[in-house]
Amino acid sequence: MAASAVRSGKTHANDLLMRQLPIIDTFSRTHTNLRISVTDRCNIRCFYCMPSESVTFRPKRELLSFEEIVRFTRIAAEMGVNKLRLTGGEPLVRSDLAVLIEQLAAIEGITDIALTTNGLLLTEQAAGLKAAGLHRINVSLDGLSDDVFFRISRRRGVQKIIDGILAAKQLGFRKIRLNSVIIPQVNDGEIVGLAQFARQHQLELRFIEFMPLNSTGHWEMDQVLTGAALRVLIEQEIGPVKPAEGTDPHQPARDFEYLDGGGRIGFVDSVSEPFCSACNRLRITADGQLRNCLFSDDGWDVRELLRNPQTTDDAIRSLIRDCVRAKWAGHGIQTFEFVKPQRAMNEIGG
Repeated sequence: MAASAVRSGKTHANDLLMRQLPIIDTFSRTHTNLRISVTDRCNIRCFYCMPSESVTFRPKRELLSFEEIVRFTRIAAEMGVNKLRLTGGEPLVRSDLAVLIEQLAAIEGITDIALTTNGLLLTEQAAGLKAAGLHRINVSLDGLSDDVFFRISRRRGVQKIIDGILAAKQLGFRKIRLNSVIIPQVNDGEIVGLAQFARQHQLELRFIEFMPLNSTGHWEMDQVLTGAALRVLIEQEIGPVKPAEGTDPHQPARDFEYLDGGGRIGFVDSVSEPFCSACNRLRITADGQLRNCLFSDDGWDVRELLRNPQTTDDAIRSLIRDCVRAKWAGHGIQTFEFVKPQRAMNEIGG
């Protein structure tokens, strides 16, 4: 074999190896989880996520197309990403979402696709999403009372959400979780009812600490009802729990099991007990900005690359690695150096 052919073969092998190297940051965290926001639009207006009125949404031309999302995801999957979560805004307001899910499910290496939704459109869409390849659903539910729901979301419709949850449960999704943000003097009276509802319907409930991403900017530490305090209340009012076995060490929640066999309950203690040291997540906004942390204002412009016909897959790989190399050790919410992100949650993606 000619020397040039040998060199060419080695070069090709080296290029292939570089493409398949895992996505590791400077703190030795390997990134395998990608959160994809498909829209910044939403059909409710939760105060901890977005303003109540006069919201300016991105025009359609600024959002990544399905083709662009699929290409980016395929490249990320070649680098080791295997879990996806579709977010918004409210992802179910994006037309033909099941089409995107089917395309994502066909990507080699993707083993898990989840969706975070407010559930208002779930009854109508759940069957199509399941058929397309969606595995898991997280439904945001901050209370069972319509008055409490209105106080938070500025809209009505909690029964429609409950109907959607039960419809999805009948379809046999791999897992359905309820996500609840509890805020003192707003919906803390709903804690026990939510836990009982989850146990009754064999659903996993996760309580999420109130984070500094609310649209008004009026977040203070004393508004955070910690996971530790919630666990004490749950044990007092529902029953004792123990740490759950076999949980993903990279997941944001600390999961517990009821000793009476009544299922699981989790606590996402983003503020009081940050889990940054085990973070394996990247996120891409609906307008194509790659972010390495929910609380970072830095973004790497994927959309510009995707829309340039000269852009190679290697260029996109390089951008992903640049983004991950710049990732901080932690978000630093409890430090004086912490700066609240300028974009609201609906613009970033959950």
